[in-house]
Amino acid sequence: MHQTHREAAEQHELAAHAHRTAAEHNEKGATGPAIWHLERALEFSDHAFRLAKEAHSKSGQMETVDVDSL
Repeated sequence: MHQTHREAAEQHELAAHAHRTAAEHNEKGATGPAIWHLERALEFSDHAFRLAKEAHSKSGQMETVDVDSL
């Protein structure tokens, strides 16, 4: 579960970086590279969302512990 949270956070950071880069290209008038980075940002963001949903669903699950094996 913790690994999935970390992966989601990493994808979120990648999305933010791609979005900042897209904004920089847009300010320079470089539309092509700006669009490319915006598409990457969306992909990273979508992946982060899927991972976060997975982590959330797993965090609510209880695992059975076999007391006799302790």
